[in-house]
Amino acid sequence: MTGAGETSTFIFAGGGTGGHIFPGIAISEQVRELVPNAASFFVCSKRPGDLAMLSPLNVETLAISAQPFSLRPRGLIRFMANWGTSVREVRGAIRKARAKGPVVLVALGGFVAAPAVQAAKVERCPVLMVNLDAVPGRANRWIARSASDVLTAAKIHGAGFDSWKSIRPIVRRAATAQKSAAECRAHFSLSPERSTLFVTGASLGAKSVNEFMTAFVAANAPMFVADGWQVIHQTGNGFDEQMRDAYAKAGVAAFVAPFIEDMGLAWGAADAAVSRAGAGSVAEAWCNRIPTLFMPYPHHSDQHQKFNAELLVTAQAAVLVDDLIDADRNMTRAGVELLRLIQDRDWRRSVKDELLKLPPPDGARAAATAAAALLRR
Repeated sequence: MTGAGETSTFIFAGGGTGGHIFPGIAISEQVRELVPNAASFFVCSKRPGDLAMLSPLNVETLAISAQPFSLRPRGLIRFMANWGTSVREVRGAIRKARAKGPVVLVALGGFVAAPAVQAAKVERCPVLMVNLDAVPGRANRWIARSASDVLTAAKIHGAGFDSWKSIRPIVRRAATAQKSAAECRAHFSLSPERSTLFVTGASLGAKSVNEFMTAFVAANAPMFVADGWQVIHQTGNGFDEQMRDAYAKAGVAAFVAPFIEDMGLAWGAADAAVSRAGAGSVAEAWCNRIPTLFMPYPHHSDQHQKFNAELLVTAQAAVLVDDLIDADRNMTRAGVELLRLIQDRDWRRSVKDELLKLPPPDGARAAATAAAALLRR
Protein backbone atom coordinates (compact mmCIF):
# COMPACT_ATOMS: atom_id res chain seq x y z
CA MET A 1 0.00 0.00 0.00
CA THR A 2 2.77 2.40 0.98
CA GLY A 3 6.45 1.88 0.22
CA ALA A 4 9.19 2.12 2.80
CA GLY A 5 9.75 5.74 3.77
CA GLU A 6 6.63 6.92 1.96
CA THR A 7 3.78 8.88 3.55
CA SER A 8 0.19 8.24 2.49
CA THR A 9 -1.71 11.54 2.57
CA PHE A 10 -5.47 11.75 2.98
CA ILE A 11 -6.85 15.16 2.07
CA PHE A 12 -10.23 15.84 3.67
CA ALA A 13 -12.20 18.53 1.83
CA GLY A 14 -15.20 20.11 3.52
CA GLY A 15 -16.04 23.24 5.45
CA GLY A 16 -18.48 25.99 6.25
CA THR A 17 -20.00 24.13 9.22
CA GLY A 18 -18.99 21.43 11.65
CA GLY A 19 -21.25 19.07 9.72
CA HIS A 20 -18.71 19.03 6.90
CA ILE A 21 -15.61 19.05 9.10
CA PHE A 22 -16.29 16.70 12.02
CA PRO A 23 -16.93 13.62 9.81
CA GLY A 24 -13.53 14.22 8.22
CA ILE A 25 -11.96 14.26 11.66
CA ALA A 26 -13.71 10.98 12.51
CA ILE A 27 -12.53 9.28 9.31
CA SER A 28 -9.01 10.66 9.85
CA GLU A 29 -8.92 9.05 13.30
CA GLN A 30 -9.71 5.67 11.79
CA VAL A 31 -7.33 6.08 8.85
CA ARG A 32 -4.40 6.52 11.21
CA GLU A 33 -5.23 3.14 12.76
CA LEU A 34 -5.48 1.40 9.40
CA VAL A 35 -2.63 2.90 7.35
CA PRO A 36 1.02 3.02 8.45
CA ASN A 37 2.65 6.43 7.96
CA ALA A 38 -0.69 8.10 7.20
CA ALA A 39 -0.92 11.89 7.22
CA SER A 40 -4.12 13.97 7.29
CA PHE A 41 -4.57 17.29 5.53
CA PHE A 42 -7.74 19.36 5.76
CA VAL A 43 -9.10 21.74 3.13
CA CYS A 44 -11.68 24.08 4.64
CA SER A 45 -13.25 27.49 4.01
CA LYS A 46 -11.95 30.80 5.28
CA ARG A 47 -14.85 31.17 7.69
CA PRO A 48 -13.42 31.69 11.20
CA GLY A 49 -15.35 28.77 12.61
CA ASP A 50 -13.60 26.27 10.34
CA LEU A 51 -10.14 27.10 11.59
CA ALA A 52 -11.40 27.26 15.18
CA MET A 53 -12.69 23.69 14.87
CA LEU A 54 -9.50 22.39 13.27
CA SER A 55 -6.82 24.28 15.19
CA PRO A 56 -6.98 22.08 18.36
CA LEU A 57 -6.11 19.05 16.22
CA ASN A 58 -2.72 20.43 15.18
CA VAL A 59 -3.14 19.13 11.61
CA GLU A 60 -2.03 20.73 8.36
CA THR A 61 -4.83 22.88 7.00
CA LEU A 62 -5.49 24.84 3.82
CA ALA A 63 -8.26 27.45 3.97
CA ILE A 64 -9.46 28.24 0.45
CA SER A 65 -11.60 31.12 -0.78
CA ALA A 66 -14.35 28.90 -2.26
CA GLN A 67 -17.90 30.28 -2.11
CA PRO A 68 -21.30 28.58 -2.22
CA PHE A 69 -22.87 28.24 -5.66
CA SER A 70 -25.73 30.65 -6.31
CA LEU A 71 -27.84 31.58 -9.32
CA ARG A 72 -28.22 35.12 -8.03
CA PRO A 73 -25.92 37.49 -9.93
CA ARG A 74 -23.75 38.58 -7.01
CA GLY A 75 -23.51 35.08 -5.57
CA LEU A 76 -22.64 33.63 -8.97
CA ILE A 77 -19.92 36.24 -9.47
CA ARG A 78 -18.41 35.43 -6.07
CA PHE A 79 -18.54 31.72 -6.85
CA MET A 80 -16.84 32.09 -10.24
CA ALA A 81 -14.26 34.61 -9.01
CA ASN A 82 -13.01 32.21 -6.34
CA TRP A 83 -13.34 28.90 -8.17
CA GLY A 84 -10.09 29.00 -10.17
CA THR A 85 -7.96 30.15 -7.24
CA SER A 86 -9.39 27.45 -5.01
CA VAL A 87 -8.72 24.73 -7.59
CA ARG A 88 -5.13 25.88 -8.07
CA GLU A 89 -4.48 25.98 -4.33
CA VAL A 90 -5.70 22.41 -3.84
CA ARG A 91 -3.73 21.23 -6.89
CA GLY A 92 -0.63 22.64 -5.23
CA ALA A 93 -1.42 20.78 -2.01
CA ILE A 94 -1.93 17.49 -3.91
CA ARG A 95 1.38 17.87 -5.76
CA LYS A 96 3.25 18.68 -2.54
CA ALA A 97 1.78 15.66 -0.77
CA ARG A 98 2.38 13.38 -3.75
CA ALA A 99 6.10 14.06 -3.54
CA LYS A 100 6.01 12.08 -0.27
CA GLY A 101 3.78 9.22 -1.42
CA PRO A 102 0.26 8.34 -2.61
CA VAL A 103 -2.63 10.76 -2.07
CA VAL A 104 -6.39 10.22 -1.70
CA LEU A 105 -8.92 13.06 -1.51
CA VAL A 106 -11.96 12.49 0.70
CA ALA A 107 -14.78 14.83 -0.31
CA LEU A 108 -17.23 15.56 2.49
CA GLY A 109 -19.68 17.60 0.46
CA GLY A 110 -20.54 21.26 0.10
CA PHE A 111 -18.94 24.26 -1.53
CA VAL A 112 -15.41 23.54 -0.27
CA ALA A 113 -15.38 19.99 -1.59
CA ALA A 114 -16.38 20.88 -5.16
CA PRO A 115 -13.23 22.82 -6.23
CA ALA A 116 -11.09 20.33 -4.31
CA VAL A 117 -12.56 17.50 -6.39
CA GLN A 118 -11.96 19.48 -9.57
CA ALA A 119 -8.32 19.80 -8.52
CA ALA A 120 -8.13 16.07 -7.87
CA LYS A 121 -9.60 15.36 -11.32
CA VAL A 122 -6.91 17.44 -13.01
CA GLU A 123 -4.18 15.84 -10.90
CA ARG A 124 -5.62 12.34 -11.44
CA CYS A 125 -5.89 11.81 -7.71
CA PRO A 126 -8.44 9.21 -6.52
CA VAL A 127 -11.52 10.65 -4.82
CA LEU A 128 -13.76 9.12 -2.16
CA MET A 129 -17.02 10.99 -1.75
CA VAL A 130 -18.82 10.61 1.57
CA ASN A 131 -22.41 11.85 1.45
CA LEU A 132 -23.76 12.79 4.87
CA ASP A 133 -27.33 14.03 4.35
CA ALA A 134 -30.47 12.13 3.41
CA VAL A 135 -31.05 14.53 0.50
CA PRO A 136 -27.77 15.00 -1.42
CA GLY A 137 -27.00 18.58 -2.30
CA ARG A 138 -26.05 19.98 -5.69
CA ALA A 139 -22.32 19.71 -4.94
CA ASN A 140 -22.51 16.04 -3.97
CA ARG A 141 -24.52 15.13 -7.03
CA TRP A 142 -21.83 16.76 -9.18
CA ILE A 143 -18.93 15.27 -7.20
CA ALA A 144 -20.37 11.74 -7.42
CA ARG A 145 -19.92 11.76 -11.21
CA SER A 146 -16.15 12.13 -10.78
CA ALA A 147 -15.52 10.13 -7.62
CA SER A 148 -13.64 6.84 -7.62
CA ASP A 149 -16.00 5.55 -4.93
CA VAL A 150 -19.17 6.97 -3.33
CA LEU A 151 -20.46 6.25 0.16
CA THR A 152 -23.55 7.57 1.89
CA ALA A 153 -23.88 7.71 5.67
CA ALA A 154 -27.61 8.43 5.43
CA LYS A 155 -30.46 6.60 3.77
CA ILE A 156 -31.08 8.60 0.60
CA HIS A 157 -34.50 10.17 0.21
CA GLY A 158 -35.20 10.01 -3.50
CA ALA A 159 -34.39 7.93 -6.56
CA GLY A 160 -31.27 7.58 -8.69
CA PHE A 161 -28.71 6.81 -5.97
CA ASP A 162 -28.70 3.01 -6.02
CA SER A 163 -24.99 2.84 -6.85
CA TRP A 164 -24.03 4.77 -3.70
CA LYS A 165 -22.79 2.38 -1.02
CA SER A 166 -24.49 2.69 2.37
CA ILE A 167 -22.54 2.95 5.59
CA ARG A 168 -23.69 3.85 9.09
CA PRO A 169 -23.46 7.42 10.43
CA ILE A 170 -20.08 8.92 11.28
CA VAL A 171 -19.09 10.15 14.75
CA ARG A 172 -15.71 11.47 15.91
CA ARG A 173 -14.24 10.31 19.21
CA ALA A 174 -14.54 13.77 20.80
CA ALA A 175 -18.32 13.57 20.42
CA THR A 176 -18.56 10.23 22.21
CA ALA A 177 -18.99 10.05 25.98
CA GLN A 178 -15.88 8.56 27.58
CA LYS A 179 -16.80 9.20 31.24
CA SER A 180 -19.72 8.59 33.56
CA ALA A 181 -22.67 10.98 33.57
CA ALA A 182 -21.64 12.30 36.97
CA GLU A 183 -18.09 13.01 35.79
CA CYS A 184 -19.37 14.70 32.64
CA ARG A 185 -21.71 16.98 34.61
CA ALA A 186 -18.95 17.90 37.05
CA HIS A 187 -16.79 18.98 34.10
CA PHE A 188 -19.37 21.70 33.42
CA SER A 189 -19.53 22.67 37.12
CA LEU A 190 -23.02 21.22 37.41
CA SER A 191 -24.45 18.88 40.01
CA PRO A 192 -23.30 15.30 39.31
CA GLU A 193 -26.63 13.90 40.53
CA ARG A 194 -29.19 16.13 38.81
CA SER A 195 -30.97 15.31 35.57
CA THR A 196 -29.50 17.25 32.68
CA LEU A 197 -30.91 18.62 29.42
CA PHE A 198 -28.45 19.26 26.59
CA VAL A 199 -29.46 21.91 24.03
CA THR A 200 -27.50 22.41 20.82
CA GLY A 201 -28.14 24.32 17.62
CA ALA A 202 -25.05 22.59 16.14
CA SER A 203 -21.67 24.27 15.60
CA LEU A 204 -23.09 27.61 14.43
CA GLY A 205 -25.96 27.73 16.89
CA ALA A 206 -29.64 28.26 16.12
CA LYS A 207 -31.40 31.54 16.88
CA SER A 208 -34.90 30.07 16.84
CA VAL A 209 -33.90 27.20 19.17
CA ASN A 210 -32.35 29.70 21.57
CA GLU A 211 -35.48 31.85 21.54
CA PHE A 212 -37.67 28.78 22.06
CA MET A 213 -35.60 27.75 25.08
CA THR A 214 -35.84 31.29 26.48
CA ALA A 215 -39.63 31.01 26.35
CA PHE A 216 -39.66 27.42 27.60
CA VAL A 217 -37.59 27.97 30.75
CA ALA A 218 -39.55 31.12 31.60
CA ALA A 219 -42.83 29.19 31.36
CA ASN A 220 -41.58 26.08 33.16
CA ALA A 221 -39.15 27.41 35.75
CA PRO A 222 -40.97 25.81 38.72
CA MET A 223 -40.85 22.40 37.03
CA PHE A 224 -37.10 22.68 36.34
CA VAL A 225 -36.45 23.52 39.97
CA ALA A 226 -38.91 21.04 41.49
CA ASP A 227 -37.81 18.14 39.30
CA GLY A 228 -34.13 18.98 39.69
CA TRP A 229 -33.23 19.58 36.05
CA GLN A 230 -30.18 21.53 34.88
CA VAL A 231 -29.05 22.55 31.38
CA ILE A 232 -25.99 22.49 29.12
CA HIS A 233 -26.58 24.82 26.18
CA GLN A 234 -24.41 25.41 23.09
CA THR A 235 -25.81 28.66 21.71
CA GLY A 236 -23.61 29.74 18.81
CA ASN A 237 -21.84 33.09 18.71
CA GLY A 238 -23.72 36.11 20.00
CA PHE A 239 -26.42 34.31 21.96
CA ASP A 240 -24.65 33.05 25.07
CA GLU A 241 -25.25 36.13 27.23
CA GLN A 242 -28.96 36.14 26.35
CA MET A 243 -29.31 32.50 27.37
CA ARG A 244 -27.33 32.89 30.59
CA ASP A 245 -29.73 35.68 31.57
CA ALA A 246 -32.75 33.53 30.70
CA TYR A 247 -31.62 30.62 32.85
CA ALA A 248 -30.55 32.91 35.70
CA LYS A 249 -33.94 34.68 35.75
CA ALA A 250 -35.69 31.31 35.84
CA GLY A 251 -33.44 30.06 38.64
CA VAL A 252 -32.28 27.15 36.47
CA ALA A 253 -28.71 25.90 36.88
CA ALA A 254 -27.02 25.99 33.48
CA PHE A 255 -23.72 25.87 31.65
CA VAL A 256 -23.91 28.09 28.57
CA ALA A 257 -21.26 28.53 25.87
CA PRO A 258 -21.19 29.64 22.23
CA PHE A 259 -19.29 26.48 21.26
CA ILE A 260 -18.43 23.33 23.21
CA GLU A 261 -15.26 21.54 22.14
CA ASP A 262 -15.83 18.56 24.44
CA MET A 263 -19.10 17.46 22.87
CA GLY A 264 -18.69 13.94 24.17
CA LEU A 265 -18.82 15.29 27.72
CA ALA A 266 -21.97 17.29 26.92
CA TRP A 267 -23.72 14.26 25.47
CA GLY A 268 -22.40 12.11 28.32
CA ALA A 269 -23.92 14.48 30.87
CA ALA A 270 -27.35 14.43 29.25
CA ASP A 271 -30.54 12.55 30.09
CA ALA A 272 -32.36 14.25 27.20
CA ALA A 273 -31.54 16.72 24.43
CA VAL A 274 -32.92 19.35 22.09
CA SER A 275 -31.05 19.58 18.80
CA ARG A 276 -31.02 20.54 15.17
CA ALA A 277 -31.16 17.51 12.87
CA GLY A 278 -27.98 17.89 10.87
CA ALA A 279 -26.43 14.55 9.99
CA GLY A 280 -23.71 14.99 12.61
CA SER A 281 -26.12 15.90 15.39
CA VAL A 282 -28.37 12.94 14.62
CA ALA A 283 -25.35 10.62 14.58
CA GLU A 284 -24.13 11.96 17.95
CA ALA A 285 -27.52 11.50 19.62
CA TRP A 286 -27.63 7.96 18.20
CA CYS A 287 -24.07 7.14 19.27
CA ASN A 288 -24.57 8.39 22.82
CA ARG A 289 -28.10 6.93 23.06
CA ILE A 290 -29.70 10.17 24.27
CA PRO A 291 -33.48 10.68 23.80
CA THR A 292 -33.64 13.81 21.66
CA LEU A 293 -36.21 16.29 20.45
CA PHE A 294 -35.04 17.26 16.95
CA MET A 295 -36.00 20.67 15.53
CA PRO A 296 -34.74 20.61 11.91
CA TYR A 297 -33.38 23.77 10.31
CA PRO A 298 -36.50 25.29 8.71
CA HIS A 299 -34.99 27.28 5.84
CA HIS A 300 -33.55 24.53 3.61
CA SER A 301 -35.60 24.25 0.44
CA ASP A 302 -35.24 20.45 0.41
CA GLN A 303 -35.89 20.10 4.18
CA HIS A 304 -33.14 17.47 4.31
CA GLN A 305 -32.70 17.67 8.08
CA LYS A 306 -36.15 16.14 8.54
CA PHE A 307 -35.04 13.10 6.56
CA ASN A 308 -31.72 12.87 8.42
CA ALA A 309 -33.62 11.99 11.60
CA GLU A 310 -36.16 9.74 9.88
CA LEU A 311 -34.57 6.43 10.89
CA LEU A 312 -34.55 7.34 14.59
CA VAL A 313 -38.06 8.78 14.50
CA THR A 314 -39.44 5.71 12.69
CA ALA A 315 -37.79 3.48 15.30
CA GLN A 316 -39.43 5.59 18.04
CA ALA A 317 -35.90 6.40 19.20
CA ALA A 318 -36.34 10.18 18.86
CA VAL A 319 -38.99 12.88 18.45
CA LEU A 320 -39.10 15.40 15.61
CA VAL A 321 -41.13 18.61 15.39
CA ASP A 322 -41.07 21.41 12.86
CA ASP A 323 -39.23 24.53 13.93
CA LEU A 324 -41.96 27.16 13.49
CA ILE A 325 -39.32 29.89 14.00
CA ASP A 326 -41.47 32.04 16.27
CA ALA A 327 -40.95 31.18 19.96
CA ASP A 328 -44.64 31.43 20.89
CA ARG A 329 -45.65 29.13 18.04
CA ASN A 330 -42.89 26.67 18.94
CA MET A 331 -44.23 26.49 22.48
CA THR A 332 -47.49 25.00 21.17
CA ARG A 333 -45.78 21.90 19.73
CA ALA A 334 -42.08 21.72 20.58
CA GLY A 335 -42.86 22.96 24.07
CA VAL A 336 -45.39 20.19 24.65
CA GLU A 337 -43.00 17.51 23.37
CA LEU A 338 -40.07 18.79 25.39
CA LEU A 339 -42.17 18.93 28.55
CA ARG A 340 -43.15 15.31 27.96
CA LEU A 341 -39.51 14.34 27.35
CA ILE A 342 -38.48 15.91 30.63
CA GLN A 343 -41.39 14.91 32.86
CA ASP A 344 -42.41 11.46 31.63
CA ARG A 345 -39.58 9.25 32.86
CA ASP A 346 -41.19 6.02 31.60
CA TRP A 347 -41.63 7.41 28.10
CA ARG A 348 -38.06 8.75 28.09
CA ARG A 349 -36.85 5.31 29.15
CA SER A 350 -38.76 3.68 26.28
CA VAL A 351 -37.12 6.06 23.78
CA LYS A 352 -33.70 5.20 25.21
CA ASP A 353 -34.48 1.49 25.02
CA GLU A 354 -35.18 1.86 21.29
CA LEU A 355 -31.89 3.74 20.86
CA LEU A 356 -30.04 0.92 22.60
CA LYS A 357 -31.45 -1.57 20.08
CA LEU A 358 -29.82 0.26 17.16
CA PRO A 359 -26.43 -0.87 15.80
CA PRO A 360 -23.43 1.37 16.52
CA PRO A 361 -22.94 4.32 14.13
CA ASP A 362 -19.51 3.11 13.01
CA GLY A 363 -19.44 4.61 9.53
CA ALA A 364 -16.08 6.29 10.12
CA ARG A 365 -14.33 2.92 10.07
CA ALA A 366 -16.05 1.88 6.86
CA ALA A 367 -15.17 5.18 5.19
CA ALA A 368 -11.54 4.92 6.32
CA THR A 369 -11.34 1.40 4.91
CA ALA A 370 -12.70 2.63 1.56
CA ALA A 371 -10.26 5.55 1.52
CA ALA A 372 -7.32 3.25 2.28
CA ALA A 373 -8.36 0.95 -0.58
CA LEU A 374 -7.99 3.85 -3.02
CA LEU A 375 -4.28 4.14 -2.26
CA ARG A 376 -3.79 1.18 -4.61
CA ARG A 377 -5.40 2.94 -7.57
